[in-house]
Amino acid sequence: MGDGTTAGGRFTPAEAQRLDAFVDAAFAFAVSLLIIAGGEPLRSFDDLVHALMRIPAFLAGFALIILFWLAHRSWSSLGPRRDRMATLLSLAVVFSVLVFVFPLRLLTETALHFMTGGLLPGGGLIESFGQLGWIYAIYGFGFSILSVLYVLLFRHARAGLAVDDPRRQAASAWARTWALAAVTGVVSGGFALSPVVPAAPWLPGVVYWTMPIGIWIFAVMDRRRMRRLEAG
Repeated sequence: MGDGTTAGGRFTPAEAQRLDAFVDAAFAFAVSLLIIAGGEPLRSFDDLVHALMRIPAFLAGFALIILFWLAHRSWSSLGPRRDRMATLLSLAVVFSVLVFVFPLRLLTETALHFMTGGLLPGGGLIESFGQLGWIYAIYGFGFSILSVLYVLLFRHARAGLAVDDPRRQAASAWARTWALAAVTGVVSGGFALSPVVPAAPWLPGVVYWTMPIGIWIFAVMDRRRMRRLEAG
């Protein structure tokens, strides 16, 4: 077919590579936006020092963007169907990440300013607990939207794999992990919009630290299930 797909709607290998290349480029652009959003022309040594002190916030935001990029790379390594649905979901991920960059930069700078007792830049970006709550909520719901898109991507990959293909189990595990991430973002956003923020402004952020615990519980459950299957 002229659009680079087969008669069954699957993309050819060349078109699949172009999709991955576009997604990779979009994530690289998102990292650039992360820098530009907080960047100003340097006019003095003090400006240079101030810019260097923004590096920890940039690093935190960079790590989160890379987390989503690695997830898309993991999805690609499963050899999923490259059909129109896969393309639509991948493009939705790109769009969401490019929007996600802005609350991410604002939140990371403010959080690091607070955690370092004002040593790092970020003061004055958020002027009230009400604004802090909304930033956490926007970030949390954006995090959930991205996570749901990855749930759909990995479920789509799983549906295209044979029942006895070991990659099918990996796709299921990834989908479950991102479902946990989606729930975490919603819970954090819910706390952010609740009256507890003035008394515990750290609570919406701490919620995300429960994710490793949930992933560990899932891993323990998987090992127990595998032992039962081997014993049976």
